[in-house]
Amino acid sequence: VQLVESGGDLVQAGGSLRLSCAASGFTFDDYAIGWFRQVPGKEREGVSCLRSDGTTYHAHSAKGRFTLSAYNAKHTVYLHMNRLKPEDTAVYYCAASHPFAGSSETPWILWPFNSWGQGTQVTVSS
Repeated sequence: VQLVESGGDLVQAGGSLRLSCAASGFTFDDYAIGWFRQVPGKEREGVSCLRSDGTTYHAHSAKGRFTLSAYNAKHTVYLHMNRLKPEDTAVYYCAASHPFAGSSETPWILWPFNSWGQGTQVTVSS
């Protein structure tokens, strides 16, 4: 199983970026793909998550600004980030729960994500 993130860049505050998470090595029909971010010296933070049934979840910091989409034929999930703020600066990681082993009764950030990508840097300048 391999997850490869791309799309990180330097952008001005108020701008937009689209991050990609390309997955390989598992059947892309029963999964959850989560996006997390981390700043050096701080704990990793859950940002957004997409279930294979189309359900999405967003952290409070992402609601109204970030959206998710999937291109199943390419086994790719996208994180569309709009109205970016300097506090969005971080390394962004995607992670997969496959086959999906979480529960709707449990907060998505506690689901078992068993594969992780290498991360992509997002820097938002003020």
